[in-house]
Amino acid sequence: MRYHVTVEGHEFQVDLRPDGVSVDGRRVEAGLDGVKGTRVRTLLLDGASWAWDAAGSGSGQWALHAGGRTLQTEVLDDRARTIRALVRKAAGASGPRPLRAPMPGLVVKVEVAVGDEVARGQGLVVMEAMKMENELKSEGAGRVTRIHVEPGATVEKDQVLVELEALDPEGGEGNAGTGGGENG
Repeated sequence: MRYHVTVEGHEFQVDLRPDGVSVDGRRVEAGLDGVKGTRVRTLLLDGASWAWDAAGSGSGQWALHAGGRTLQTEVLDDRARTIRALVRKAAGASGPRPLRAPMPGLVVKVEVAVGDEVARGQGLVVMEAMKMENELKSEGAGRVTRIHVEPGATVEKDQVLVELEALDPEGGEGNAGTGGGENG
């Protein structure tokens, strides 16, 4: 079985086979074990041993805590990695999706205006739900075309908050990016 392990932005290919383990094509002596009843995992790698509190947050995401340090990691097998790449490709082909409310709540702040260009991961709206503030971010780069809410508005789950359009592939600088008659 092959895994793609990313630790703090560095990716490693880990192959687990009946004849042993290899990391990036190099054979290693390795073992992974858990401490029963805890989230603690111990890793033995070429004679060195590490113990980590491993907190999984789903979708292959892990936060490893030890000695006051936290490492953000992701572990995907070949199948999960392929599926993720196909989903990203399909989403990219259709342009950025509208930002929808993930749950009912109250709009605290709108961080963008119509016409703003946004990057993937940029905050668009701050929403309060279940007594916690959550910054809702753009899934992809785009231009804000419409804002459906304002601070103080109560929203329902899946309600569209902000609409986006794909940026001009030529860099967004030409006539296609300066406006026009599509604001009906």
